[in-house]
Amino acid sequence: MNSLRLSIAILIATTTCLSLSSAYADETDYELPDYKDHPCIRACEDGAPSRLCKYTWVLENYYILSKACHECPFNLSHCYLRHCVPGDGVSRGIKTANRIMPGPPVEVCEGDTVEVTVDNRMEVSEGTSIHWHGLTQRHSQFMDGVAMVTQCPIPAHSRFTYRFKADNPGTHFWHAHAGVQRADGLYGPFIIRRPPGREPHYHLYDYDLSEHVVVVTDWLAEMTVNRFAAHHHDDGDNKPELMLINGMGKYQEFKGDNGTSYFTPRATFTVKGGKKYRFRVISSAIMNCPIQISIEGHTMTVIASDGNSFEPIVVDTFNIFAGERFDFVLYADKMETPRNYLIKVRGLADCNVKAANQTAILKYEGAPDALLPEATPSNMSLTGLLLNPWNAKGTATQIELTRMVNTEPDDDTLTAEPNKKFYLAMDFNKIDNSRFNNPSYYPLSSVVKKKQLFSPQINHITSLLPASPPLSQYDDVPKDKYCNAETVQKHCELEWCACVHMYQVSLDDLVELVLIDEGVTFDANHPMHLHGYKFRVVGIDRVNTSTSLAEIKAMDKRGELKRIKTKAPLKDSVTVPDGGYTIVRFKADNPGIWFLHCHIEFHVEIGMGLLFQVGTKEQFPKPPRNFPTCGNWLYDDDAAGGVTSQGNVTRNSGGSRTFSLFGFIVIFTSKCLFN
Repeated sequence: MNSLRLSIAILIATTTCLSLSSAYADETDYELPDYKDHPCIRACEDGAPSRLCKYTWVLENYYILSKACHECPFNLSHCYLRHCVPGDGVSRGIKTANRIMPGPPVEVCEGDTVEVTVDNRMEVSEGTSIHWHGLTQRHSQFMDGVAMVTQCPIPAHSRFTYRFKADNPGTHFWHAHAGVQRADGLYGPFIIRRPPGREPHYHLYDYDLSEHVVVVTDWLAEMTVNRFAAHHHDDGDNKPELMLINGMGKYQEFKGDNGTSYFTPRATFTVKGGKKYRFRVISSAIMNCPIQISIEGHTMTVIASDGNSFEPIVVDTFNIFAGERFDFVLYADKMETPRNYLIKVRGLADCNVKAANQTAILKYEGAPDALLPEATPSNMSLTGLLLNPWNAKGTATQIELTRMVNTEPDDDTLTAEPNKKFYLAMDFNKIDNSRFNNPSYYPLSSVVKKKQLFSPQINHITSLLPASPPLSQYDDVPKDKYCNAETVQKHCELEWCACVHMYQVSLDDLVELVLIDEGVTFDANHPMHLHGYKFRVVGIDRVNTSTSLAEIKAMDKRGELKRIKTKAPLKDSVTVPDGGYTIVRFKADNPGIWFLHCHIEFHVEIGMGLLFQVGTKEQFPKPPRNFPTCGNWLYDDDAAGGVTSQGNVTRNSGGSRTFSLFGFIVIFTSKCLFN
């Protein structure tokens, strides 16, 4: 009987697979639209109906200055040809959506429904997922796009369609959330505009244009996985040497036949004298690289961060950390003699080690195409009023985040006593992490100093991702895989602790997080991003060059950690200063499992993060029909067919393990269900 059921399962599964895959088997369409003229990019109007905004993205391994670029940069017009990605002229492999970098923009109006079909054509069977950074995904939790948290990775040669409502407006972005793919080019802007009646700063500017969206990122001269392996297993560094603005930059020199120097083009932003423009700046920074922004000859009126408005602040420059977004209004007041001005993007921290800087051009209409001065260390140094300082206390000239006055009404988030309070201390810990410093063969104590790897951890725990996504396969993750500082059974200061790091909170709890960067090992910082929520930043300060969990707790007990009680800014990404703390609060009213993590790519990849389970399994939404499943597939001679799955195995009354019919079908159809 079991043999008959097994044969039927194979037949059903194979037939299903063939029927679902056949629609894509012969697909050769490589038009790959860039969606820069998508009909959903429009002026948002009060009372206008919402729209369904559909996209298809083909993800591929691609190359800077590919054959599509023809004679770029010797012929600059060729640098703008379809499928040409000029970058900064440094040839290297990249990963793209529709062969552009940054990837296709999503620009919609509040209330629109977004539907993106991701077609994974990356070679070497590389799985992927897409996260919509800044979107809280209320009522669409399974669309958050975190591989092994909210969904299985999208397998190679498969499609997956994300569908959700664009219900929290502002400047956001999308990026891959599997491995280090974001660092190789899988990122792009996601803008949700409001109609005039709902936009608090609408009166401050004349234009809010697609061409004034600015995406900045540090950049490597090689595929990120190469740098990752060299840094974690040998003595390779993690210091970016390059910087891109909207995927472009002037860096690599090319010599013509007559000895003339040629460079790939810089990003250009055109304005008309006398007009005011809303600029939207997004940091997709990948390493420990705060980025400082300024515009030659102009101030900036900063009006929003992470999609949330605050009272305008006029500054000369601002810092933006990985995952953050800032909106500012530029008044193009240089009307008398129009010319071009430098937009300066300067890397700090590890970017400063190799002077990873870049410039773009602010071009006034009618200005001659005169050559602009080159960026040098002297003219990249920025002074004046600065917003969002890096590892520094707030002063009269350095405005830290809690001085941003939120435009939204206050609620009890700022004044009520938290139901749950967590102290989360981060640092690079000197521990024999068996993944990189095997304690038996090459412990930290036995390798030369430049090859020692300290582990970035939270509360001395390295977070591991489970074999099945707990949001959609809650019961498939064994409970003994979870831990946190209160439940772990080891002395984690002395030996390496690794688990699925998770805390549980009840639905509607008021949660306070005291985020601490102990700063003992390096002068760094950690930009932290919380999925599923906007939080209030109620406190931030640098105590000293280093601190400790015990010191911050003691200061808090004595009432020395100041908290904002009114108009605290709303954000979803925030820096934690080295040797200091940042305090955030949120109302846990969005059930699900949400990721909190450092947005530095290498740090999150090796475990600097944790999960928050909000509510019980019964309070989670139900997975969409046919939602893909995955898990650990193990060989077991006692199981039917010799294969067992962590999530799709049943036990009969005799205790032996056998496949259910459903479980076996999942093995054969999980790939097909993505299609």
